[in-house]
Amino acid sequence: MERPERYEIRLGGSGGQGIITAARILAEAISEHGGTYVCQSQSYGPEARGGASKADIVFSDEPIDYPKATKPDLLLAMNQTACDTYFSDLKPDGLLVVDSGLVDQVPTRRAVGIPFTDLARKETGKELVANMVALGALTHLINAVSPKNVEKTLMAKVPKGTEELNRKAFRAGYKAAKDVNVSALTGKEARAYDDELV
Repeated sequence: MERPERYEIRLGGSGGQGIITAARILAEAISEHGGTYVCQSQSYGPEARGGASKADIVFSDEPIDYPKATKPDLLLAMNQTACDTYFSDLKPDGLLVVDSGLVDQVPTRRAVGIPFTDLARKETGKELVANMVALGALTHLINAVSPKNVEKTLMAKVPKGTEELNRKAFRAGYKAAKDVNVSALTGKEARAYDDELV
């Protein structure tokens, strides 16, 4: 897939959903293995847990002059509030990705709905790792770095003793996103990697 010079991602949700952690892992994986410049930034609402939370990732083949997303190419909304708040910033041809179990009103047809929280509960028994399910899906949809390299970064960043739980969640999200016809939504063919997850 041919990549634009600058690609912007915004992850939105509430404190406690692990948005910042997912963004940091993805940004680091792209930085180490994607061969591009990367910036990652975040902001929190008034309360850390339960308040609004967002994280931006910008990557580019050129040095990045402004580190925040202004018109995201992709928006991940982990709840309805994030969708309502940030959708107007999305590029007209951008892709909206939502947790379909928590977002009922989707304002565009250029959207992918995956039940991240429900999948986390079903696959691992813990809703807490819904962010890793979302990370797996984003890895496939953004297609900026191989899934094995994102998984490698993930394994190095999660707390000791939770590696397998997080790996299982990540792979569940990646598998769910593989059922999405990305080229039909974006008009671009997905890039295949030699080290594809099985």
